[in-house]
Amino acid sequence: MKSRSVTKDEKIAAAQDTSTPPEILAQLARDEDWNVKLSVALNVSTPPEVLAQLARDEDWNVRWSVARNTSTPPEILAQLASDKDESVRRSVARNTSTLSKTFVELARDEDRNVRLNVAWNTSTPPEILLILMADDDTSVSVIAEKNLLNRVHSVPRAS
Repeated sequence: MKSRSVTKDEKIAAAQDTSTPPEILAQLARDEDWNVKLSVALNVSTPPEVLAQLARDEDWNVRWSVARNTSTPPEILAQLASDKDESVRRSVARNTSTLSKTFVELARDEDRNVRLNVAWNTSTPPEILLILMADDDTSVSVIAEKNLLNRVHSVPRAS
């Protein structure tokens, strides 16, 4: 009996399914099609060791997807914060799982959109926002100030 080969769409569906077993996700992460790897990278159930492998992929789309995944361990996000592709760094700056020390690096990035994403991120520590309020780019400084002010106004007042 001849076995049927799995289609690209079936692989992508399995890669996106949070109930797919880790060993299947690991297998899909080695697929030659970047769309399949991208789907594995975005899956919040993908094991950290698989995300670490995908963070080293040659395709920036795959690394970008790892950087967007809120389940990506902070040490992998820290690695991706110095990626050669600014889109990957922008995703790290946007990720709410990014640690303070990584935000420090990203707040000094040459790409204004990376700094803008740090300024927007609700997880960016206030001390980093204060630094970004002095950014040469007005958009970055204004967004950092708004983010900080939103936090001040959302703190409950003592009665």
